[in-house]
Amino acid sequence: MSIFNEKVAIITGGASGIGRALGRELARRGAKVVLADINGSLLKEAVDSLTNDGYKAKAATVDVTDREAVQKLVDGAVAEYGRLDFMFNNAGIGVGGMARDFSYEDWKKVVDINLYGVIHGVVAAYPVMIKQGFGHIINTASLAGLVVMPGEISYTASKFAIVGLSNVLRIEAERLGVRVSVVCPGLIQTPIYRTSKVVKMDREKGLSMLPKGISAEECAAVILRGIERNKAIIVVTGFAKFLWILQRISPSLVLWLGKVALNRLRSEKIIE
Repeated sequence: MSIFNEKVAIITGGASGIGRALGRELARRGAKVVLADINGSLLKEAVDSLTNDGYKAKAATVDVTDREAVQKLVDGAVAEYGRLDFMFNNAGIGVGGMARDFSYEDWKKVVDINLYGVIHGVVAAYPVMIKQGFGHIINTASLAGLVVMPGEISYTASKFAIVGLSNVLRIEAERLGVRVSVVCPGLIQTPIYRTSKVVKMDREKGLSMLPKGISAEECAAVILRGIERNKAIIVVTGFAKFLWILQRISPSLVLWLGKVALNRLRSEKIIE
């Protein structure tokens, strides 16, 4: 019997990519899924694809930067189902480019969605789970939350913060019966590479240099396996695990590799 059967799961950023794949895999395993996203049309398509296949799924159009909207999302799910078992704080964006070219608004938008989106989800879901005495909060960070990545400084800053937040919350929550995990995917085939804003950066050249990565569906399966095992940090892809190990063994070597990567971006004229 799946641990997800008949459980209630909210997934922000659920209309596409990893969030959508998580929704389908959870529904397939018997969960009652609430997909939340700011993109209403794409969200409807994602939920319709689940309900048409006979799965239990609902849509909620939500902007995760709006604390009250996220609170309403959680309150609504609890009112309808009587419980909340899994809160996936998954919504996120990126801005590619160099810090010198970023506007303040570029920084703020990434932090508001990536970090405050997670904080709003935690603030809304954590008290419910404490009262229940059970529940699992899963925050989506990135390999960029474990290893520095040139060309995506605001994204990296927000994801490092999510890793730290999640690890501290895990320690605090354990005695209250609440579990906390942070997901750190490497290269995953999702729309974020096409939809993210880039500043003075050649997107097509940059994408051509990236390895293919794994599918969002494969990523979702790894994440759920990590949740089943109550892993603190769920690193997805073998290469991501390798870089994380290297980071812990020799941070200075990883910094040097970052310089090499940046020099290549410049030599290939992907960035100025």
